[in-house]
Amino acid sequence: MLLRKSAPPSLAKKFPIGEAIRVVPPHHLPLQRTIGARLTYRGGVLINSAKVFTIFWGQSWADAAAAKSLVAAMNKFFSDILVSPLIDQLLEYNVSGQTIGHGSLIGSKVITTGVPSSSISDSAIQKVLKNWIVSRTVPANDSDTIYFIFLESGIVSVMGGSRSCQSYCGYHNNAGNIYYAIMPYPGCAACLGGLTVLDAMTATSSHELCEVITDPVPGTGWYDDTNGEIGDICAWNFKTVASYTVQLEWSNQRNKCV
Repeated sequence: MLLRKSAPPSLAKKFPIGEAIRVVPPHHLPLQRTIGARLTYRGGVLINSAKVFTIFWGQSWADAAAAKSLVAAMNKFFSDILVSPLIDQLLEYNVSGQTIGHGSLIGSKVITTGVPSSSISDSAIQKVLKNWIVSRTVPANDSDTIYFIFLESGIVSVMGGSRSCQSYCGYHNNAGNIYYAIMPYPGCAACLGGLTVLDAMTATSSHELCEVITDPVPGTGWYDDTNGEIGDICAWNFKTVASYTVQLEWSNQRNKCV
């Protein structure tokens, strides 16, 4: 999501202009939902067949047994969910020349170098990601590539004047034609929302996945000036798809979260 001047009051009070409508809000700050919600297409690019590459950044992802288990579980989640009904329901947002279809997990990497000690800003993330691409630490991007960057426990994500666990639980953004999502470890009640760690990770990841696909450059794809992106309208409402906890997403056709 990307905070516009018309962002919902519940978020506008919490985020500076330009920050919010690309985030998963914390559990204690649900979006104000509007009966008249409707996404409109702004003419921008869409992701046609998502190629997800997961990056688990931090030594604990390589060392801690529980963290290693989460790495395996999240990679299986993406492999399964990218060919699931969750993606099929996005087909209503196809536009001329751009057709949304099933995607794939194209790879995964645990990176243990250059790990932030306590926090990492979005501008720093963009610089590091570009360096990883140039150095071939991660594969080069094309028009369908989405990098999901998972931070280890204890590392705070900072976007502008906002911090993870306080103001958001994850977000997506773009650096030119590089599309990525930042997924802080859900180590707080605000980002667990009563879920297990794995369920919280699949739920927030599904939120961001659907938003990147339908609005890769925030605010230029499918967007609602009042309510934000496809996942924002339905934040913290879940269902089970392919045995995973995922978030409901807004359907224009059905005029509700599905």
